[in-house]
Amino acid sequence: MKVILPKYRENGPRFPMEKRFVFVVFSLVIGVVQSVNAEVPAIFVLGDSTSDVGTNNYLPQSTIKANFPHHGIDFPFAIPTGRFSNGFNTADFLAKLFGFKKSPPPFFSQNVKFSIKIRKFRGINFSSAGCGLLGSTGQTTPLQKNVITMEEQLFQFSTVHNDLLTFKGPLETEKFLSKSLFFISIGSNDIMNNYYSSNPIPKEYFIPKLGLVYEKHLRNLISLGARKFGIVSVPALGCCPSQRIYQANGECLEELNNQARAFFSTMELLLGNLRLEFKDIKYSLGNMVDMTLNVIDNALAFNFKFVKTACCGSGTLNAQGSCSPISDLCSNRNEYLFWDSFHPTQTASKLAAFTLYGGEPRFVSPINFSQLPDA
Repeated sequence: MKVILPKYRENGPRFPMEKRFVFVVFSLVIGVVQSVNAEVPAIFVLGDSTSDVGTNNYLPQSTIKANFPHHGIDFPFAIPTGRFSNGFNTADFLAKLFGFKKSPPPFFSQNVKFSIKIRKFRGINFSSAGCGLLGSTGQTTPLQKNVITMEEQLFQFSTVHNDLLTFKGPLETEKFLSKSLFFISIGSNDIMNNYYSSNPIPKEYFIPKLGLVYEKHLRNLISLGARKFGIVSVPALGCCPSQRIYQANGECLEELNNQARAFFSTMELLLGNLRLEFKDIKYSLGNMVDMTLNVIDNALAFNFKFVKTACCGSGTLNAQGSCSPISDLCSNRNEYLFWDSFHPTQTASKLAAFTLYGGEPRFVSPINFSQLPDA
């Protein structure tokens, strides 16, 4: 099979890369980027567990948490931070690639007003594991606060916007936000929940519905000053270990992958239309379906030996039980694409961030993330 590696654009960053040493190069690049000034004044992160850095730790009633072992086993000092990962996630690595020493912290962990006042404000992470574009996604009962919905994340950002206005004034706030990056990764939970619903909405109606809700959220962000968007579509959901266990020979569930493809196409159209309406917005859209399948199809070129099995879990493909302190845990975590039955390992997240930052149009378009600051 032909090996296809991420390529890099002539007017973007150029990194020497040999297919067998791809992760060594990642480490070198990230180490270099950390030593330079940040390319954007701040990063605001919205989304679900793919970018959550500990939001749900602050929700006492939430059942969707990762603040216990074996999560975080490869994080500094082996701390389970709330990330659904053995270490860092894609949002963390993107922050490093953009020149930040640390990933933006959870909204609930910060005194935003104080950070702005002393001019040390560099962004916030609003992401909440289990949430979706729809307000109902992830919420078990009306009385139980299980997740921070996307609508609530936008409200939280509006309070940050007000704090910026108070301390910076309208002109400086407008300039600050227009140059900041808004990273969004959401949609998987909506699609999965609908697919396994007792009365699912047909794909032909459900995906456009998600697109309309996404558009509403983006318009709200634009009205509050957001201009540069790094957006990640949903991955090849049918290839998660949690879905492979239901297929013969552990193959991918193609119907879910088709829904993921339809969602990406909807996002392409949506963002293109918004760009025509708002001439000053810039965006990069990551095609996580193609990114995921490219790695699976060329696993050895990316040093992955296990793309069907989860590293942490139990049962068939280690995907029938969630990751917990008593789960079976792999020792060679860098060789696994999936950390648990749904989420990527730290190594896979690093690969995703690197591809979003400097990848070719097949994986991220119309420009890659590295080109957003100067766009």
